[in-house]
Amino acid sequence: MSLRPTFRLLSILIAVLSVFLLIPATIEYYDSSSLYLFQISAISIFCAVPVWYLSRKAKSFSNKDVFLVIVLCWISAAIFGSIPFYLSGAFNGYSNALFEAVSGVTTTGATILTDIESMPRSILLWRSFLQWFGGLGIVIFTIALLPLLGVSGEKIFNLEYPGPSSEKITPRIKDTARLLLKFYIGFTLALFLLLSYNMSFFDAICHAMTTMPSGGFSTFSDSINGQSDYVKSVILLFMLITGTNFALHFRAVNLGLKSYQRDREFQYYIFACLFFIGLIFSFGFFTNGNTSPLDVAFQTVSIITTTGYTSTDYSSWTPFISQYLLYILMFTGAMGGSTSGGIKIIRIVALYKYVRVELKRALHEKAIIPVRIGKKVLSDELIRKTLAFFLFYVLFFFLASIIFVMLGDNLESSIGAAASAMGNIGPSIGEYGAMDNYDSMHIVGKYLMMFGMILGRLEIFAVLVLFTRTFWRS
Repeated sequence: MSLRPTFRLLSILIAVLSVFLLIPATIEYYDSSSLYLFQISAISIFCAVPVWYLSRKAKSFSNKDVFLVIVLCWISAAIFGSIPFYLSGAFNGYSNALFEAVSGVTTTGATILTDIESMPRSILLWRSFLQWFGGLGIVIFTIALLPLLGVSGEKIFNLEYPGPSSEKITPRIKDTARLLLKFYIGFTLALFLLLSYNMSFFDAICHAMTTMPSGGFSTFSDSINGQSDYVKSVILLFMLITGTNFALHFRAVNLGLKSYQRDREFQYYIFACLFFIGLIFSFGFFTNGNTSPLDVAFQTVSIITTTGYTSTDYSSWTPFISQYLLYILMFTGAMGGSTSGGIKIIRIVALYKYVRVELKRALHEKAIIPVRIGKKVLSDELIRKTLAFFLFYVLFFFLASIIFVMLGDNLESSIGAAASAMGNIGPSIGEYGAMDNYDSMHIVGKYLMMFGMILGRLEIFAVLVLFTRTFWRS
């Protein structure tokens, strides 16, 4: 295994991030005349250029290199992103700064900050940018550089693109990446323009950059709770958009809006949103009558798309079944090929269909019954991968829950933190609920959360393969 191609890619990644850091650096200098962000950017570029120069001729990637470089891209981006946090003095220790950065690049949205409004604008903007870059940015960045590195883009695209499968919307994977980036930037700009009608310029750009990647970092301590119904409605609409397969958006532009209507997975996605919104609203309405339909819809979509914004303190919802329904949604996720986390609805549907087929096969042993979703027949390989993903997902959830309990968290908080990390949700239940943060979590628990965030964001296999003996054999 040669590490030179990997070092080349990582050096370019750090250089790109260093250039983007100049924007919050300019804001920091304007606000406080401080130059430390400029210094971080300059030193990082100074260190990255020699590494790139020494490895510039390395152009071949092996299959093993692909797995390693993807994981290292995310880890490197998180470590680099944590440096401005730590040196700003706004975070209590490097572990907290790293936690915030990992939560950002994995678009989890879990925070350790207690008074967000008091944070420097430069740090809030950098925090938002990390989520935006972590949504589709790192994916596009990686694929755009692949021709320079002499490797097929499809392998990395399959590993890194969110969802159970990647759908090429153009014959060439590089062109697919460019189109995805155009949609991503276009939706971000559209959301910014709509939010700026009722928000400050700074708050609008930060929330646009954290909504599109299904991130959920807000510039307010109470998230979206204190915002107008207009802001909530706009963000609700775009959360639904981010939870939709980006390839489906492309088809809708080219073939018309009926593409949404014909897509079976989109139907499941919208049905799940409407069903749970109606169910949770009904429980709240018949219990106390004070439940806002907009807040219920916002919070339900925020959780199912794993965006993690909070528009109300759902920890106080009664009866408790309403909170429990939200907790179930922390596992589902939205559509494959979206920026959301979680298991993804299409995998859950595939597992349900597989169980039904197995029950029929138990009664008719010689029958050949394919597993179908709509008119599409699912291959045995796809079913096998889906089952393996589900088993690994559930296994880590239980192991993480047990460790959180051993670290002193109560059971409710433990299962909530484990589900939040794996699903890249952000807010959870118990001590880490809607209006709470993760500052009080044990330091070991924070590192476990970070591992779970990366594991969930990279869809498990890209990370776990690095822990196998076969991977490290020559």
